[in-house]
Amino acid sequence: MKQRVTKVLGLLLAGVMTLGMLTACGGKNGDTEGGKDTSSASKETVKIGVLVADVSGEEAQGFRSYYEKYIASNYNVEFTYTDALESAEDEKSAIEKFASQGCKAIISLSGSDRAQQIETCEQYGVYYAVASGVLEDEQFETYKGYEYFVGQVGPSNATEFEAGKAMGEFFKNQGTKTVAIYGAFIPNPMHVYRLAGTIVGLGDTYGGTDDMNGIIGQIFQDQTLDLSKVEGDTEVVAYLQGYGDTTTDELNAAIQKSPEAFLSVGMATTFFTQSLNEAGIAFSDIDSFTQANGDAIENGKLTYLAGKYSSSIGPVFALVMNAVNGNVIRDDEGNAVSISQGYLVATDKATFDEYYVSDNGDSPIYDKATLDSIIGDNVTYADVKALVESK
Repeated sequence: MKQRVTKVLGLLLAGVMTLGMLTACGGKNGDTEGGKDTSSASKETVKIGVLVADVSGEEAQGFRSYYEKYIASNYNVEFTYTDALESAEDEKSAIEKFASQGCKAIISLSGSDRAQQIETCEQYGVYYAVASGVLEDEQFETYKGYEYFVGQVGPSNATEFEAGKAMGEFFKNQGTKTVAIYGAFIPNPMHVYRLAGTIVGLGDTYGGTDDMNGIIGQIFQDQTLDLSKVEGDTEVVAYLQGYGDTTTDELNAAIQKSPEAFLSVGMATTFFTQSLNEAGIAFSDIDSFTQANGDAIENGKLTYLAGKYSSSIGPVFALVMNAVNGNVIRDDEGNAVSISQGYLVATDKATFDEYYVSDNGDSPIYDKATLDSIIGDNVTYADVKALVESK
């Protein structure tokens, strides 16, 4: 506008623009909103972006519910989730968008290219932590000293392998001779390690070896499970792979092979429960403790579930909050935190309920009182490690 306007109007417009920018960046809002004190005297809301590959799985929904319903209700924090990310490019774009919106940290539940995720967060000065899966050992060595890489808390790759191995052994020990396997998403390291462990647990070799690294290397190279390379005690009659896009025809073809059991390294309970129940095929999964999975154990054919409880991602939130508040936790060598978590296993409803009930509702395993013990200016790596390992 070329015409002269009054100074009063200019000041009003400036005030509106400033308020809008503060709101978009998670800044301080008005005096009272929804009964909560949001005056200028209250602390600034911390915005955290969450990268998500799987938006429909039981585990993913449990994680989201814990963050958005429990954590956001107990801390001055706002979570912003992506839609399903399908590529490294999608992840990078999401981080850039989060940074532009004023997010102070990124929590990753997506694993297409975590090296690029770390580098992008470093570029934008945004703290970064991994809450599902972990970096490959060589990658962690490369990035553990990066300023904005807070760390990772979750099952290590070796733990993922052992989870798959235990699942395979369960069926082998039951005398199972034929299985179908769902490999979920092969480029995702945690699924590859679980798959390799499953093969070994079944008493089989892959390409002539039962060595973890030997199998891992071949699967990454093959980008699938080549059934011609599987030999041993248990016959794998069918293999499916995908990330929710496995077709009904593919599943039906596997069912037509009449496997005694259907083993999954993740997400079978999300996509295949009804079909496998109707076919009367016992199945397993490495997923999480949710109500739907409890129903599948009690009333369906879900026979074996290895899972993490939904609040297991609580310690990652604590690490991020410490970093945002100026206490970046480092291990004894001054590097980003890396702490492994194990899996809980249920093969019956009673055991499932023991784990599910203890982490459900308003009193999750990592409740506010527990997290508060590792959030603060004086919290150390030893404090965080001791708590995680005690759970």
